Amino acid sequence: MASRFSGALQLTDLDDFITPSQECIKPVKIEKSATKTGAKIKIGEDGYFDVSLGVPQRLQKVEITLADCLACSGCITSAESVLVTRQSQEELLRVFSERKYTDSKGVTRDVSLVVVSLSPQPTLSLAARYNLSPEETTSKLVGYLKSLGADLVLDMTIAEDLSVLEAQREFMRRLREQQADPAARALPMLASSCPGWVCYAEKTHGNFILPYISTTKSPQQIMGSLVKQVLARNKQLNPAEIYHVTFMPCYDKKLEASREDFYNDLLSCHDVDCVITAIELEQMLEANSKPLADVDSAPLDWPWGAPPSPPPAPGPAPPQGPGLRRHVGSGSGGYADQIFLYAAEQLFGESDAPLVYKNLRNPDFREATLERGGAEVLRFGVANGFRNIQNLVQKLKRGKSPYHYVEVMACPAGCLNGGAQTRPVSGESGRDLVARLESLYSSLPLASPSHNRLLRRLYADWLDGEDSDKARATLHTTYHAVEKSDIALNIKW
Repeated sequence: MASRFSGALQLTDLDDFITPSQECIKPVKIEKSATKTGAKIKIGEDGYFDVSLGVPQRLQKVEITLADCLACSGCITSAESVLVTRQSQEELLRVFSERKYTDSKGVTRDVSLVVVSLSPQPTLSLAARYNLSPEETTSKLVGYLKSLGADLVLDMTIAEDLSVLEAQREFMRRLREQQADPAARALPMLASSCPGWVCYAEKTHGNFILPYISTTKSPQQIMGSLVKQVLARNKQLNPAEIYHVTFMPCYDKKLEASREDFYNDLLSCHDVDCVITAIELEQMLEANSKPLADVDSAPLDWPWGAPPSPPPAPGPAPPQGPGLRRHVGSGSGGYADQIFLYAAEQLFGESDAPLVYKNLRNPDFREATLERGGAEVLRFGVANGFRNIQNLVQKLKRGKSPYHYVEVMACPAGCLNGGAQTRPVSGESGRDLVARLESLYSSLPLASPSHNRLLRRLYADWLDGEDSDKARATLHTTYHAVEKSDIALNIKW
């Protein structure tokens, strides 16, 4: 490939389930000949050759972009070998320096405002790496990013809460649809916040699996809409002049940000312009020989107006204002837990439903059920890692899936163990590091999406109501089956 990669994306650093090839190329289609043997390809030291006609003919390599990714072999979980220059740390530093960027359409734009949105998982990864508390890590990240040139650094609690609320409503809609038409492929609803899983589903199982996948956007993309629409309006800026960076736990978020579905034609820009990961930010710090602990601290920004006052209800009020938050359930956002508890209350009046998971094949494949009158009325699952995802898909194809909802994540142990999180050091095992991250996640203040008063304001002032057409269009998306070339090749070495 001609693209320049981030320093973190070297093949020696990869730890995917399937070893990736040394280069990622988009195959060139060879027209079928009259022979019955098919095309014959020879792989030489300096390229690929078609030898079907007796005379070797070099096959042309095709430069690819993120949109061309075929989700093949080792690219399934992290797509490291197709990351383009504009998704690299070098590009981020260039934008900080020059205050210009070139968008996916090739248009170069001046930057009026650089906004960085921090998700909790990579922030905790750096906290573990530098032996800092989550609060210290957050404030030092803000200080570091502002020293580079960021204008605003935000947490993503608002977007995470919106994603949870929309997923809850979507589940109830799907449940009613399934009850009205048992032949509808509305359930099980499968989580869509993991782009590695979505990419695999689109390009491997296509139209069979897509009807089951939640249409609710991930927190990253909802945050993009908030920044490019609400923040741009509040600051009276052209959205295309806002350069929006997200801090994420995996490389697949770069793929997600680059999807054409997330290019807003009316605003002439993507929701997210650049994704930077924990391991890349660690390398940026190392390049400056400056540990995160030595960076000056600064507070998170809050550009959404005055934080709402807590309700005068008894008991502790959920935290308002800026800050990293955790959600009930897994470190991937806790979708299964929160939708389960919401459905139990809405459907059966269970305001404190028991939620106990049992492991199935392994700790990354588990389920929880709700019974009433001796009958099972809800069954939810969590499937992390492609081994478990493949088992889940096979159950669906055989018509044997018992679930109403499944939280699906490509990485074993979920987002806290994302492919771009910092690596274990000092002899620590990967399992021990994940356990530390889970402990750090559980120490964060607990978010309560249903009590987030800012969301009520956003639904009213920005989205024209909770169930409006604008809310559906802004907070939901569609997925598309991708046809792969079905060409059988005889390989000669």
